[in-house]
Amino acid sequence: MLLSVLQANAVVLDAEANLRTLDDAAQRAAQAGADILLTPELFPVGYAPLRLRNELDPARLPAIRERLADIARRNRIGLVYSLPAPAGRQGRDGRLTGAGSVPAGRPGWNISATLVDATGAELLSYAKVHLFGGEEREAFEAAAQPPAVVDFRGIRTSLLICYDIEFPETTRAAAARGAELVLVPTALSAGFEAVPQVLIRARALESQLHVAYANHCGNEDAYTFGGGSVVAGPDGGLLAEAGDTPALLFAKIGAEAVHAARDQVPYLRERRPALYQEWEAGLRGGAGNDGA
Repeated sequence: MLLSVLQANAVVLDAEANLRTLDDAAQRAAQAGADILLTPELFPVGYAPLRLRNELDPARLPAIRERLADIARRNRIGLVYSLPAPAGRQGRDGRLTGAGSVPAGRPGWNISATLVDATGAELLSYAKVHLFGGEEREAFEAAAQPPAVVDFRGIRTSLLICYDIEFPETTRAAAARGAELVLVPTALSAGFEAVPQVLIRARALESQLHVAYANHCGNEDAYTFGGGSVVAGPDGGLLAEAGDTPALLFAKIGAEAVHAARDQVPYLRERRPALYQEWEAGLRGGAGNDGA
C-alpha cells in the first residue's frame, strides 16, 4: 500500500481555504498512486482550541464532513481527517454515532479523527484520549474509548491523535487489537522535535507496526508548528520525513514487514499483562514506597 502524508499550514476558521488545500493534496496523492492520505489534527478548521470552541458553529460540522467525504470520493483515495465532534458519540466499534445531528447550543466536544475509504464511506473514528495543555482541556473533553482497528487494503489500521502517541499504552492498545498501521493526525508545536524523531520511532519499534504522523507547519494564530511529519516502520526506521515547510510525503508499507518484525522479536506474544497489572495494583496500594 502506498501511504501519503500531508504537512501544511491551515487558516484558522477558514474551512473553505483548508478544504481547497486538502483537495489539492488528495489530487496529487491519488495521481502518484497513493491509497490513502493522512492529514493533520483539526486541519479543516485550523488549530486554535479556544477560538474553535467560541467561534465555530457546531451546525457546520456535518457539512464539512460531507465535503471531506466528497474529496475522498472524487479523488478515489482513502482519507484521514480530524475535526471537533460532539462528545460521547464514538461507538465501541470506532464509528461516530449520530454525527449528522448536533444538539442545540454548544455541546461538549472531543477532538476526533476519521478514516473514510475511496467511496467516502466512514470506516473508523477515534476520539482523543490525552488532551495537551490548558487550552485543549478548556475547549474539549477527553475521551475514554480504546482505539479500534479495521482492515484497510489488507493492512490492519488504527487511529490515534497527537499527544496520544506519546504514551506507549495507547499504541500498545492498538497493537494488541491487531493493528499493523497507526495513523496519527497531530498539531505539534515547534521545539518538540524529539517527538517525531525519537518517540514516534520508539512507538513503531516497541509495538512493531507502522506509524504515520502528520503535522502542521508555519503559524496558526498564536501557535508555531515545526512540521517534522514522519512515517516510521516496525523496525523503528524512518520511511519518510519532512522538514519545516509544506510537504506531501509518500511511503510504501505492507503487513509483511510487521509480521517479520514480530516473528524475529516477539514483544507482543511475550508480554506479561497480568504481572504488569499486579505491579500497578502494588503502586496504588503504596507497596514499594518504603525506600528499601
